[in-house]
Amino acid sequence: MRDKALPAREARRLELVDTQDLDLQFSPYRVFTREQWAKLRADTPMTIEPHELEALSGIIDELSVEEVEMIYLPLSRLLNLYVAAAQKLHAVSSTFLGRTDRKVPFIIGVAGSVAVGKSTTARVLEALLARWPDHPRVDLVTTDGFLYPNRELEARNLMNRKGFPESFDTGRLIRFLADVKSGKEHNEAPVYSHFHYDIMPGQTSLVERPDILIVEGLNVLQPATLGGAGESGHFVSDFIDFSIFIDADPETIENWYVERFMRLRATAFRDPAAFFHRYAMLTHDNAVTRALEIWRSINLKNLMDNILPTRPRARLILRKDADHRVSRVSLRKL
Repeated sequence: MRDKALPAREARRLELVDTQDLDLQFSPYRVFTREQWAKLRADTPMTIEPHELEALSGIIDELSVEEVEMIYLPLSRLLNLYVAAAQKLHAVSSTFLGRTDRKVPFIIGVAGSVAVGKSTTARVLEALLARWPDHPRVDLVTTDGFLYPNRELEARNLMNRKGFPESFDTGRLIRFLADVKSGKEHNEAPVYSHFHYDIMPGQTSLVERPDILIVEGLNVLQPATLGGAGESGHFVSDFIDFSIFIDADPETIENWYVERFMRLRATAFRDPAAFFHRYAMLTHDNAVTRALEIWRSINLKNLMDNILPTRPRARLILRKDADHRVSRVSLRKL
């Protein structure tokens, strides 16, 4: 006899499946397994030497040759095609206008949670993209530099919301991106120190009309907000040509955050000049407890309230497993 309950159980099972797992006909994304994505590398050459991987890796996110070849080489090929298309469009527009305008940088945004591996992704893309012949000048900036200084955060009672949208000097960040996108030759970005956990007074990094600018940060995919009297405001996402979201289960990211915290506790935190030096004195169990408190009260809340809701706005999503390897790539359909 046919089991009539089977369709209902199957329907329930499908309801529980993450929709990113399904390349549905009407899904905005085309989803690739790790192996499917790796095939899209085509004949893209490996331009990173094995000895360079250590400098590109994160504190706990160690890059392998296999990861670069299977994930980042196909991605660099795709981005190279996007940049070439943008350059052609710029040339067409200049011809139509009858003038030669300065080409503007192609801006790539890399978003995701604290401890998910954004910086590692941004660094390896910077290294790969700079070795393509058509866009040798690639710069990387992090939006951490546009956080308010600690003294300002304390004055605004925002130290416990550091990394939340309101903790950034959004106006300064927007002016910087607008200047870069307009072709301004010299642009200065403030410098943030994770060691000091603060903006470094008087220190800036210079961005001089690169071919590509990579902008890495927690909230780079946030939509624009409305200003006063219904006027449209701007945010980072307005200036981004291609956006990447680094994704993983929150429970997995929590484990990575604690692992990174403990690694730093045994290294950088031991320096008396480090902002978090006091945590180096804690016992192992107390340090784990404190790391979890920080994660759950600040970073997890920011992830759930502000960062994850921006994931559907990304052009491409890299889904990572607990071993830090990308297991799935979701590319938005054109």
